[in-house]
Amino acid sequence: MRIAGLASGMDIDMMVKNLMQAERLPLDKLKQKKQILEWQRDDYRSINTQLLSFRDKLAQLKLTPNYRARTVTSSNEDKVSATVTSGASQASYSISQVEQLATAATRKNAGKVTIDPTKSLGSQNMGDNFWSQGVVQSKTFNVKEENKSTFQLQEGTLKDPLKASVKVNGQSMEVIPYDSSKLPEKGQVAIDSAGNLTFNEALAKDSVVKVDYILVEKKVEFQHADDAKDPLKNWNIGAGSIASATITINSVDYKMDTIVTDGFAALKNGDTVIGKINPTTGAIIFEPGLEKGTKVDATFKQNYSAFEIETHTSKGKVKEQFYITENDTLNSVIRKVNESDAGVTMFYDSHTQQMTLTRKETGDFNKDTLDDDGKVTTRNAEIVVSGDFMEKVLHFNNDMEHENGGQNAKFTINGLATERNSNTFDMNGVTFTLKQTFAESPGESVAISIGNDSNQVFENIKGFVDQYNELIAEIGNKLTEKKNRDYKPLTDEEREELSDKQIEKWEDLARSGLLRNDPALSGVISAMRLDISSNVETNGLFSQLASIGISTTSNYMEGGKLEINEAKLKEALEKDPGSVENLFRGTGSDAGRGIVHKLYDTVDASIKKVQDKAGRATSTDQQFALGRELLNVGKGIDRFEDKMKIVEARYWKQFTAMEQAIQKANSQSAYLMQQFSGF
Repeated sequence: MRIAGLASGMDIDMMVKNLMQAERLPLDKLKQKKQILEWQRDDYRSINTQLLSFRDKLAQLKLTPNYRARTVTSSNEDKVSATVTSGASQASYSISQVEQLATAATRKNAGKVTIDPTKSLGSQNMGDNFWSQGVVQSKTFNVKEENKSTFQLQEGTLKDPLKASVKVNGQSMEVIPYDSSKLPEKGQVAIDSAGNLTFNEALAKDSVVKVDYILVEKKVEFQHADDAKDPLKNWNIGAGSIASATITINSVDYKMDTIVTDGFAALKNGDTVIGKINPTTGAIIFEPGLEKGTKVDATFKQNYSAFEIETHTSKGKVKEQFYITENDTLNSVIRKVNESDAGVTMFYDSHTQQMTLTRKETGDFNKDTLDDDGKVTTRNAEIVVSGDFMEKVLHFNNDMEHENGGQNAKFTINGLATERNSNTFDMNGVTFTLKQTFAESPGESVAISIGNDSNQVFENIKGFVDQYNELIAEIGNKLTEKKNRDYKPLTDEEREELSDKQIEKWEDLARSGLLRNDPALSGVISAMRLDISSNVETNGLFSQLASIGISTTSNYMEGGKLEINEAKLKEALEKDPGSVENLFRGTGSDAGRGIVHKLYDTVDASIKKVQDKAGRATSTDQQFALGRELLNVGKGIDRFEDKMKIVEARYWKQFTAMEQAIQKANSQSAYLMQQFSGF
């Protein structure tokens, strides 16, 4: 802290401040210049944002759907409805007869299913024994290396290897026996009882292989920690629905008893009981407990059942393998089927206690067996089931009397009798939906008409004109904005003397007109006007925007805004829509290049010019012209501020010296006065 003026009685602080204020005038001008450059940069970027938005609009207007919007009408929506895409041609269709609608194949079971769908299957009496013993397993391989065509499950001996389910990236593979003398064909995988999988060729990197299979039995190991403080009381072998289990402790085998009491079966060796196991969950309670370091081996089997569903779909024949255990419920079985790739929906009706399988796709995808005369001799089933659970418990069979085969929609369109797998189908860009059957008779035909949606095309063009005018207005305002030369950016000292509202008003006046008559922006306006007024060879009636009712306003003060004669534009769209489209988005030579393409190139080039001058939000100052100028001004400010510190220090040094001299003179005067006072 500096304290001055004690000797001289002058306000040295104020004097230095006033002197420095005069010294800082060039610095204030530099700071004002920096502020102006920043305002100019921001104004350029604001304009560029609008240019970018307009360029995006132009990019959309290059697309065909903006000029080929279509409408579709049906003379009877209750019978046939239709929707249309922009790619549809203007046309009319007559559906004179719908002989039959497409339906999905459905298989109904042959008897009642008298089980509770919410309870586990193992807890209910379901008649004939359909459970097998083994262990249901699933394993997924994520292929992380090149040239890999073989995989190893490495978990034991497989039971019924050919019933394994193998999928690569969700696509089912045909499982065949392993033969060392030949490779499987494409779409096949060879498998042996040891769990070796061999594909026809190396799988692509990042492929996913999912395998569901059955082991003859499974073995798990566990060792109680050597430093455990307490005996081992509880353990779980990691699976439920246990049919049989052997627990080996210290080379002694303890087998699961066949009698289950209160949910547990004893683990016994003769009369010695080591604990008990819950067959449903696989939880084991050791009694009284195993000491630390004890090794436990468990070998077990589950009660499981397997079944298959085979369907004929639009993708060909699909076969899915399913595994269930006693812990499954009927509801969980239904969910597995419905979420699978079998292509069917399983349904259980609690009122009738019956079930159905319905193919998810409508249509007839199965080929009948024909005789030499082309007559059907055998109607093949479209949904085929197999497995004791499906046949003995759910009472499904493959009799044709229990299946309603899927059928194609049969109809006559424009005099041509044809078929489709679905009641909703595409034809020449039109999506038809057949809703009911009707005969071919006078007054029954349904007419579908495809026309040009000129209203939608009109709105698209109007949106373009509106955005063009907004851009012209914004740039025009910047070019003609008044420049207030008497209002400079405020200095720090000036800001301290004004309120926030006064500062805001002052700065609005100070930054006005910074882009007035800017050559870069003037060039954008001029180039766009030339593009708008240019001729285009359209091979049609219209070659200029003016010819379809779009022209510049008569008020020159508006800077070339466009106005639309709506009646004339709509008439042009009705009379020659192709010519209007070519006028905007023609892609031919220079003469045939549409206005949208010309404007896009002009705006794109202007955006790059503005970016060279003012950069983007992500740009560094070194990357654009105003930024480099800002850097130079900033360096000048830094140098000047360093200079001001030196000047201020010099002033203080000088005034300090003056104070010291005055103090010395005062001391001498006081001394002399004291001496004279003695006479």
